[in-house]
Amino acid sequence: MSLPVAILAGGLATRLRPITETIPKALVEVVGEPFVFRQLAYLRAQGVRKVALCIGYLGDMVVDAVGDGSKFDLEVVYSADGDTLLGTGGALRRALPLIGEQFFVLYGDSFLPVDFAPVESAFHASKKSALMTVLRNDNRWDKSNVLFRDGELIEYNKHSPRAEMQFIDYGLGVLNDRVLEAYPDDMPFDLADVYHRLSLDGQLAGFEVQQRFYEIGSHTGLKEAESFFLNEVKR
Repeated sequence: MSLPVAILAGGLATRLRPITETIPKALVEVVGEPFVFRQLAYLRAQGVRKVALCIGYLGDMVVDAVGDGSKFDLEVVYSADGDTLLGTGGALRRALPLIGEQFFVLYGDSFLPVDFAPVESAFHASKKSALMTVLRNDNRWDKSNVLFRDGELIEYNKHSPRAEMQFIDYGLGVLNDRVLEAYPDDMPFDLADVYHRLSLDGQLAGFEVQQRFYEIGSHTGLKEAESFFLNEVKR
């Protein structure tokens, strides 16, 4: 059975305005269906049974739309930031009581055509605290930020990427809860900083994937995602 999945869906989605002035990014329609619906259906097809949605901006709308997850044959639970947006790391820290000791994490604006089972197996085999999926990027979709060589993740650095970094964080990770438990559960912090520290400590495994990711974090990304799903429908 697959690990539970935490979806980080609490951001303000400023790059998608004016679309996101009245709805959260998770509910932006992609080819006639809210994006989070597409994520949840895909996760269920992967064998996932439980999802924790980390919500913030207009989060009540997500709860109303998704409900308890039964229409996706999933158990969906919610962890809300509250009055202060907690960032990606803080949101996960708050959600720990809902998701257990080990879990997948993905971003609420990403669709990742990847088989979860080998990723989970690689995480367990690594004996490390976390795993990051990586894609050979060469600065195609965003700035490459991972030094990955001979199957080993040497360093991840989102804030200060270097020319020798040819890979990028694909957007699917696996975490052990202990890497977050040291942080207060009401303090904003960035998951990218957690990953960076883990990589320097030799505790971040890497798993290379081959197929590109799709995201709706920007208007350009949204158009590319729409094209992807339209092509899927035609198959």
